[in-house]
Parts: sequence; C-alpha cells; structure tokens
Amino acid sequence: MSTISWRANLTFAAGAALVATSLTLAFGAPSAGAQSAAPPTGHSKSPAAKPGDNGTVKIHNSTTPVTDPRDEPHVCVFYLDAFGFDPSQSVSWQIESWPPTGNRTVVDQGTLTLDSAGDGSTSDQALPNGHYKLFWTFAGEHGAAKQKVFWVSCPSSTPTPTPTSRPTPTTSSPSPAVSPTSTSTSTSSSPAPTPSPTSSMIPPAPAPTPVQGTLPVTG
Repeated sequence: MSTISWRANLTFAAGAALVATSLTLAFGAPSAGAQSAAPPTGHSKSPAAKPGDNGTVKIHNSTTPVTDPRDEPHVCVFYLDAFGFDPSQSVSWQIESWPPTGNRTVVDQGTLTLDSAGDGSTSDQALPNGHYKLFWTFAGEHGAAKQKVFWVSCPSSTPTPTPTSRPTPTTSSPSPAVSPTSTSTSTSSSPAPTPSPTSSMIPPAPAPTPVQGTLPVTG
C-alpha cells in the first residue's frame, strides 16, 4: 500500500468517526433535556389548583375599615376580613377557645360567600375575654385551613348599682294620749314633807328674871 492510499484511508476513518459522534450528540441532547425538565415525583402541581389558595384572612376591630390590610390580634368587638380569594368562593369558618385561657371548644362559626374580587367580611362578632383561634376553610382548598390566633380583651363593664334594702315602716296606729284628770295626782312627783322640828329638840326659853327698878318688866 502506498503512502498516499494509507493517508486517504486514515482520513476517511477519522471523518466517519466524527460523523458518528455528531449524530450521537444530536439524538442524545433532546432526551437529556426532556429528562431534566420532568418535575420531581410527588411535587407536581395539580391542574385544578385554585389561585384562591393565595388569599388571606385578617382579624379586625369593628371600627377598622375593610380595606385595611393589617391583622389586629388584640380586639374587643371584631369581624373577619378576607382578601384575594377566588371570585364568589364559598367559605366556612369556626373559632375555638384556645389555651392558655380555652380548651379548644368551638365558640363561634359561620359561612360566607365572597364577592367577584374574592373579598368579603363577616358581621361583627363578640366573645368573652380570652384567647381564640380561627380556622378558615373554603371550596377548592389545598392543604390545611388558614388559621389566625387572637385575643379578645374588652374593658370591664360598669357594675349595675345594687338597690339598698331599707326597713318598711309599720302601719300600726299610735297609742292614744292619756288626758290628765284634775282629781288624780302623782305621789311620786310630790315633794317629800319636811319634817317639823319637835319640841324636844328646842331647849325651853329661860324664865325672865325680875329686875328691881322703875322700868316695867319685859319678857
């Protein structure tokens, strides 16, 4: 074999190998790309998931506007205010008494249909002072209910005055007055008689002694 023929065969073989490598890469790349784009098992999002899951609910004092986005965890009279759920979404809610002051019993509940913007609010609610937890569920929900904890703390009410008991006056007629009589006298009011001196207590006066003279005798 000549040198020229050997070089020609070597060049052909190298070209064939390069073409084969290019074809392998061309067909393998889409397969690798498709595999990397596949979602991990157990994390795929359901096509029926509703954007209403992104909504939120707030606790508001009765005087707070419905457009206020704040959550107020310390209230007296209050209402529940919802934002950003699905249009016309149906909501069920309940409130439980919560430790440290409660025992997880349901103390308030209700239903609500949101408006075309996915917003809505309940009427005013009133509960005894204490700690509570809201559970907010809705149609099309994925996962756990939305929850909020809050305190109800109202000022102490002014105590109602207690009537003072007083004795009832009697209706018995007064005793008639006793008219004094002219003939009756009270011996107790008469002064004690003063004892008269007895003759034995006074010594007898001496007899006058006759005096001689011209003057008359006096006693």
